[in-house]
Amino acid sequence: MRDLVGAMDSALSDVSLAPAPSIPAPSAVNPVALPDGVREGNEKLVFLTDAAGKKVASLFAREKQGEFLRVAISGGGCNGLSYKMKFVTEPKRGDILVRTAGVRVIVDSKSALYLKGTHVDYSAALVAGGFKFSNPNAKASCSCGESFSV
Repeated sequence: MRDLVGAMDSALSDVSLAPAPSIPAPSAVNPVALPDGVREGNEKLVFLTDAAGKKVASLFAREKQGEFLRVAISGGGCNGLSYKMKFVTEPKRGDILVRTAGVRVIVDSKSALYLKGTHVDYSAALVAGGFKFSNPNAKASCSCGESFSV
């Protein structure tokens, strides 16, 4: 046994060991350290289709206004509640980060109650094109699709 160990040691002494290559994150989205008070969510909260993800990525590149897409609900619109989207530079305390379709989406905890299960798609059609929200919590929505009620 001792001879076998000695033979292995001498065989390995000629081998040059390089540092292990860094392993990329499993997500296509750049990893980011979450600030204190920000939770990681999943696509069960909000899901962007590939088309929506590609459009958001192109808007990020064009606008250069932040690295996160904030999706929120606010009062207003013809049905009482409306969807809001804007680029932000960082999440806030209490936010939920969802990585979907190559995009880091930020949702505040209050909006999360209304958005749970929402799918966001994008259409480049000239008529009725743009971002479309499919929200399972909406009891009614207006024809433009920008507002809803629960």
